[in-house]
Amino acid sequence: METRPEKASILLIYTGGTIGMIENAETGSLEPFDFCHLEEHVPELKDLGYTVSACPFDPPVDSSDMGPEGWKKIVELIAGHYHGYDGFVVLHGTDTMAYTASALSFMLENLGKPVVLTGSQLPIGVLRTDGKENLITAIEIAAASEGGRPLVPEVCIFFENSLMRGNRTRKVNADNFNAFSSYNYPLLAYAGVHIRYDLSQVYRPALPKPLRPHYEMDRHIALLKLFPGMSMQVVRSVLETPGLKGLVLETFGSGNAPRDEALLSLLKAATDRGLVVVNITQCLGGCVEMQRYETGKRLLEAGVISGYDSTTESAVAKLMFLFGQGMSAAEVKDYMNCSLIGEVTIPAQ
Repeated sequence: METRPEKASILLIYTGGTIGMIENAETGSLEPFDFCHLEEHVPELKDLGYTVSACPFDPPVDSSDMGPEGWKKIVELIAGHYHGYDGFVVLHGTDTMAYTASALSFMLENLGKPVVLTGSQLPIGVLRTDGKENLITAIEIAAASEGGRPLVPEVCIFFENSLMRGNRTRKVNADNFNAFSSYNYPLLAYAGVHIRYDLSQVYRPALPKPLRPHYEMDRHIALLKLFPGMSMQVVRSVLETPGLKGLVLETFGSGNAPRDEALLSLLKAATDRGLVVVNITQCLGGCVEMQRYETGKRLLEAGVISGYDSTTESAVAKLMFLFGQGMSAAEVKDYMNCSLIGEVTIPAQ
């Protein structure tokens, strides 16, 4: 049974994005509001009974500009305030929120408290905004506990009515309020009249350990999406990028690619040089099964490894994280073949 600790303390980290904007009464333009006066814009927060402190980025960062430096700053804020708060809510622009959530899930090793990312499609100062409901519910989830233990001690995204594992989530709609979805993993909670948690789906480590924050992410990663008639010159230019260590290869269906000898030769040469090539599907849902068709088997023979049911965002962040820890290509391949924090489903062998 969920409890609502009246004295729960939540740290609100505003990185930027639509949710933190209000309309300037004189100019009509949108501008960030002062989070020190959050309750003036969201008076409903007083009724929650929690202690909510705000820590905004200065200046705010558009989500299109968010990357490893921004992720590092979020991790530093969470790690620095970890023992002073019961949970954390990160307000973030929607465009790259799934990348940030995936990255944080790896960078915050041994996380034992909720880190809930949310945002909005309309500014919080607009009459029809979805921002207030997303913010209030995210704070409730970050504060929710049972027997003194947080209900959802992992990095997740709350949007519209759904609480999703962060590294399983993708942005799927630029216009609707239900902008995010988790195709390959069930919801952690659904917020209707009541917030209904599916605790069987929540990630909990077998043995609680002290938080171990990580700050280094390796940028020498690329993403290549295959399409019919693709020029091998384009493929070669990507695979032969100086310093490249890892590549996420978006293929067709269950992990298939053209039986083009030039393509397979380029991939084989790249993996022989030590490039880690991870195969994920372009489909929104489903899993890579390279043994299923001959076209997939040829990729296996070329040294490509499976990304199983990973999202693009999670696969990119995981490669950046693993190489950021100074691992060799062989070590990275081993870790890509296992689930670190519930980011991927590895089939039983």
